[in-house]
Amino acid sequence: MRSGRLTALAVFLSLGLGLPALAGRPAAAASAIEIDVEVVGALNRFDQEVAGGRDLLAKAKGVLVFPKVIKAGFGIGGEYGEGALRIGGRSVGYYNLVSASIGLQLGAQSRAELLLFMTDAALSKFQSSDGWEAGVDASVALINSGVAGQIDTSTINDPVIGFIFGEQGLMANLNLEGAKITKLDK
Repeated sequence: MRSGRLTALAVFLSLGLGLPALAGRPAAAASAIEIDVEVVGALNRFDQEVAGGRDLLAKAKGVLVFPKVIKAGFGIGGEYGEGALRIGGRSVGYYNLVSASIGLQLGAQSRAELLLFMTDAALSKFQSSDGWEAGVDASVALINSGVAGQIDTSTINDPVIGFIFGEQGLMANLNLEGAKITKLDK
């Protein structure tokens, strides 16, 4: 039984280490300038694709933007992305997002993810953490803007709001739970 766990761990680690390669870029982290360019593009897409999103962005104390998160799985899956925390329209920190999963899954997908910190307390808790995990360190209200087409910003009162948009590829799992977010040195 122990060797089975070690084998699963080895497969998981090799998949996790290979995810940056799936993104079509070297395994090294992108530069701050590269991340900022992609973040601005993702925010523009968010504004175009998510009706009512601009109002939420204006109300947010900070927004964490991962413009390109690559998710892949074949029984064992994982995802990886790099992004920036923006406050007052400028980047104040750079982060990566990593998660792993085991279960029925097959496919690969690229997507953008945004976390909006709607209260000073939620933003402060995120900024002071060594590593932040959605669903553990904070509950994230995941908004699906595709159902109604328009977001009613007056009824959303959660301290952290998550959006997944711009999906490309095929992967049935859309969630933020268990994603570990860690600050990068930039």
